[in-house]
Amino acid sequence: MSNLPQIGQPAPNFAARDRNGNTVSLENFVDRWLILYFYPKDNTPGCTNEAKDFTNYQPEFSELGAKIVGVSPDSETSHGKFIDKHDLTIQLLSDPEHQVIETYGAWRLKKFMGKEYMGVVRSTFLITPDGKIARVWDKVRVKGHVEKVLQELKTLVGS
Repeated sequence: MSNLPQIGQPAPNFAARDRNGNTVSLENFVDRWLILYFYPKDNTPGCTNEAKDFTNYQPEFSELGAKIVGVSPDSETSHGKFIDKHDLTIQLLSDPEHQVIETYGAWRLKKFMGKEYMGVVRSTFLITPDGKIARVWDKVRVKGHVEKVLQELKTLVGS
């Protein structure tokens, strides 16, 4: 189930719609760094904090030539409301059929209060300007995560 793309491999191509219904794919990010992150649901506490953290650090990521894209099963409409409600500056993509989420190995069996179900496991991928996986964070804890991603990007860009 958990077929996470590995460091050094080409990043799997993807196509999903943004809040305006425009299709966004990996080709849109050729020649720039991409932080592609997967999260369970708009407007839940952890997901809201993660999106706000990425938004707060957006200027620093931009300076390093990186774009931030979040993906969840929520609808384009839900993403639009989420972006507006929290003044998010990052791009969010809708993947209701879990195609992108499954391609990146983030759709997995989860356990909560003794129940098992399929859901999105919070994970982040740092993709190089030439489309390779540079770093993978699996089963992400939100607190301090964005700072770790930024630090890793600074290290890679500086090297």
